[in-house]
Amino acid sequence: MTVLMLEKVPASLRGELSRWMIEPRTGVFVGRVSAMVRVRLWEKAIEGAKGGAGMLVYSSPNEQGFVALSFGDTARQLRDWEGLTLVHVPHAVAAQKTGRGRKTAAAEKEGVPDIPSAE
Repeated sequence: MTVLMLEKVPASLRGELSRWMIEPRTGVFVGRVSAMVRVRLWEKAIEGAKGGAGMLVYSSPNEQGFVALSFGDTARQLRDWEGLTLVHVPHAVAAQKTGRGRKTAAAEKEGVPDIPSAE
């Protein structure tokens, strides 16, 4: 199985990829394609991204059972740790998603001081 996730790419690229894989959610493509087709689709995604980003995950006979690749500035970063692929969420992105590290409008209005981040 192959999963290709794209962020901030042109609709034309998504349309072209949807010929080969299904798109259950915007920018997420899932399918079972040969290795040759997978490589060509990955190359097409990189070439057509126009400043966007992407991540490819596909089945492989290794410890984890998959291989993950990425290109561009994705919200999550792939890290190799002693042969295992891990996903790293940078602190700034995590703070934006959870609201931590930012004051609410009410706190701003009340003059509540900034709380230092725990980096």
